[in-house]
Amino acid sequence: MSSHTFVDRFGLWSEDQHAQARELVRRIDGGEVDLVRFAWPDQHGILRGKTLVAAEARSAFWEGVNLTSTLLAKDTSHKTVFPVFTQGGGFAVEGLQGGADFTIVADPATFKVLPWSPRTGWVMCDAYMADGKPCPFATRQILQRAVRQLDELGLDFIAGLEVEFHVFKLDDARMGLADSGQPGEPPRVSLLSHGHQYLTELRYDRVDGLMELLRSQLMALGLPLRSLEIEFGPSQFELTFGPTAGVMPADTMVLLRSAIKQVCQRNGLHATFMCRPKIPNVMSSGWHLHQSLRRKGDGVNAFMPEAAGGQPLSETGMHYLGGLKAHACGAAALASPTINGYRRYRPFSLAPDRAIWAKDNRGAMLRVLGGVGQSASRIENRVGEPTANPYLYLASQLFSGLDGIRNRIDPGPSADAPYETPAEQLPRSLGDALACLRRDEMLNAQMGKTFVDYLCHIKEAEIARFNLEVSEWEHREYFDLF
Repeated sequence: MSSHTFVDRFGLWSEDQHAQARELVRRIDGGEVDLVRFAWPDQHGILRGKTLVAAEARSAFWEGVNLTSTLLAKDTSHKTVFPVFTQGGGFAVEGLQGGADFTIVADPATFKVLPWSPRTGWVMCDAYMADGKPCPFATRQILQRAVRQLDELGLDFIAGLEVEFHVFKLDDARMGLADSGQPGEPPRVSLLSHGHQYLTELRYDRVDGLMELLRSQLMALGLPLRSLEIEFGPSQFELTFGPTAGVMPADTMVLLRSAIKQVCQRNGLHATFMCRPKIPNVMSSGWHLHQSLRRKGDGVNAFMPEAAGGQPLSETGMHYLGGLKAHACGAAALASPTINGYRRYRPFSLAPDRAIWAKDNRGAMLRVLGGVGQSASRIENRVGEPTANPYLYLASQLFSGLDGIRNRIDPGPSADAPYETPAEQLPRSLGDALACLRRDEMLNAQMGKTFVDYLCHIKEAEIARFNLEVSEWEHREYFDLF
C-alpha cells in the first residue's frame, strides 16, 4: 500500500497489524467474503459503522472509513443532544463542528467472518480525527490508554465475564406505521421459561435449542465461552467467558452482545441486555467482572498471595482492591449507565448497595477470591449492569486499581455482613452517579475532564427526557385520587 494512506501518514498500526491487514486482503482477493462490516463501538458501546463490498474494503483497511461526527452526539434514543451546527460543534473540540467527518480505522487483529451472515466479514475499528489523533470521545482508546499505563508497571490486565440477559419469543415486532419513533415501540414478547428454577437441568433442556444456537455461533466467532446457565428469573440466562488480556475482554463483550441480538432476531427471538425489563416476576440482570493482574516477566498472577494465613490477595492485589473501593461511587455511572440499571439495587438481592469488599461473599460489591497457590486469585466486581459500555467499565476499574497501587490504598477489613456493615452507599440513581463521577478528581484526570463532561451531558439529556414522560405509576397513583 502507498505510504500516503491515512494509516501510514499517521503511523496508526504496528508491524503486526500491517502484516495482519495484508493477510486479510489476501483472503478477500481469494473470494472468502463478499462484504466487510467496519464496526465502531460508540459512546454507549453500541456498534455503528458501514458495510463495504469486498473490492472497496481492500483499500478501506488503510484509508479508514469516514463517519459523520453527529454519531458522537447521540443519546440512547439516537437523538442528537449537542448543537452540532453552532460554533465549536457543541463538543468543545476543534474539528467536530458542523457535523464534520471523523475516520474509523480497522484493527486487523479483530477480523472475524460472521457465522450467521454468510460471506460477511467483520472488523472492530478505532476512531481518529482528520489530523490522525485519537478522537477524544472514542471509548476503546480510553481503555487502551489505561492498559498502556499498566504496561509501564510490567503488568497485564486479565478479565473474565459473567453476563446475564433475557431472551424471549418474538410475538410482534411492532412494525405498524404508527410504531416508529425515537425510540420506536418495543416488541411484544412471551416467555421461553417460567423462571425461579435456578440451574435446574429440566429448565435447561427445555431451552436447549436456544442454548445450542448461542453456543455454536459464539464459539464459531472464537469467543472464550465457558458455560451456559439457566438464571433465576423468567426467560433469564447467563453466559460466562474465560479470562482474556488487555482490551480483549471489552471487545468480547461488545461482540457477544451484538452477536446474541442478531442471532436471536434471525430465529424469531428477542434478546435484551436491559437490566430490568418490565415483565411480571422479573429478576434484574447483572454483569459481574472478574479481574486480576499478571506479571509480564514470569506470567504469574500478581494478585496471588505468597504467605499463608494473611490477606486473601497479595499486597498489590489488596492495594488494587483499595482503589476499586475508594472510587466505587465515582465509577458507578460507568458500570451502570442507564436509568433502568438502578432498579437493580434492592436490599438483600445479591446486588450490592454499598462500597465494600468481602472474601467470597456474593452480597458484597467486591467479592475477593484468592489464597496461596491459587493461580485464579481475583476480584469479582458485582456492581455492573450488562448494558455498560465495556471500554468505560473496564477503564474505570483499571484507573481505580492503578490509583490504589500507586497510593497504597488500604481497603480495610472484610465486610462479612455486607448489607449491615457501615460503608459509603453506592448511588441510587443515574443522576446521583453522574454527580459522583463529576466529583471524582482521579477519574476526571485519567479519562479527561472534556470526556467526562461530554458523557455526563449525554446521560443528563436522557434523564431530562425521562423526567418529561408520564409514567404508568403516576397515572395509577393520581388519576383517580385527585
